[in-house]
Amino acid sequence: MSADDARPWPDIPFHVPSVGEEEVQAVAETLRSGWLTTGPRSLEFEKRFAAYVGSRRAVACVSGTAALHLALRAVGLEPGDEVVTTPYTFVASTESILYLGAKPVFVDVDPRTLNIDPEAVAAAITPRTRAVLPVHVGGHPCDMEPIMALARPHGLHVVEDAAHALPSSVNGTRVGAIGTATAFSFYATKNLTTGEGGMVTVEDDALAERLRVLALHGIQGDAWKRYAKGGRWYYEVVDQGYKYNMSDLQAALGLVQLGKLDGLAEIRRRHERQYREAFADLPLILPPPEDAAHERALHLFIVRVDPTRTSWTRDALIAALNERGIYPSVHFIPVHLHPYYREMGYRRGMYPRAEEGFDHALSLPFYPAMPEASVARLLDTVRTLLAKESPAPSTVTGSRTA
Repeated sequence: MSADDARPWPDIPFHVPSVGEEEVQAVAETLRSGWLTTGPRSLEFEKRFAAYVGSRRAVACVSGTAALHLALRAVGLEPGDEVVTTPYTFVASTESILYLGAKPVFVDVDPRTLNIDPEAVAAAITPRTRAVLPVHVGGHPCDMEPIMALARPHGLHVVEDAAHALPSSVNGTRVGAIGTATAFSFYATKNLTTGEGGMVTVEDDALAERLRVLALHGIQGDAWKRYAKGGRWYYEVVDQGYKYNMSDLQAALGLVQLGKLDGLAEIRRRHERQYREAFADLPLILPPPEDAAHERALHLFIVRVDPTRTSWTRDALIAALNERGIYPSVHFIPVHLHPYYREMGYRRGMYPRAEEGFDHALSLPFYPAMPEASVARLLDTVRTLLAKESPAPSTVTGSRTA
């Protein structure tokens, strides 16, 4: 018997999706319908999602990365253009810029929220800047008003990475109805999941139609209808497009999940109150609380170990939690610290606030499917560990990126 098998408690994984019998039934019904790829359920999901976030139009696709790529292509990003963005994100945000031959221009973050700093955005705008790509880290929305105010006089598009930000709002307007285009992710760990999947929301009808054409091989019109009753076989390719369309199987999941979203958000709020109360006196920097201007999606609960108040490091705490069957993650290794980007000339020290955030941050398990007993054990374990001295550094496997 291994040490793991001898534990008197169940493990607490980083995430378990909130998927129930309703989702199973919805997928089964779709399978029986005979329409598996893009079809009526995909269109219904788009319409209901747009209504939920308050946008005019929504276009479903296969992933959040595809959503970003489509959005940037649709607004006209070209080789040599610059996009001001943050290094404190998952690499997909930057890849979507590079796919189009454009250049990501990183700026540092607000040390409180870890979101892009609007003042740094202002300083980075050049004649070659075409867009700004803010990322709503952990579900705390960026300070969008100054970003939008900067973009307007310069004629810049604002393409939001809202992979973490469903549902959230800024001054009463839902994320999804603020920028030129907003990209959402429905990956397995997200607040709404279709397994894999994404959505782009826009206010402009012409932009929505361009997104739709690009998402399915550049074929003009509702190409999927050619397989429907009364559909025509003829189609025309009017642009270079991609195979990014969402299937009805994914949309069936999404429709059920969308109906559950508000209820799941309430469970997240309850868990957040429990976490904040339990951690209030610990040497941790907690995520900023919700305020009147920012409704948070509560996708992640990112804490930072405060090195001025404890001998614990982030890596030591993760290792100790792992030993006890609790599995946090880290969001994010800043993009410029990855080997591929270091080969481009980026190096540690260029964006010190993003690096400082990464060096001390861990994302604790935080999801509606977590049983209350697991929540209690997680909170008690963190409190118990931080009440002690950290183990010797030699016993910890570090993850600091050069």
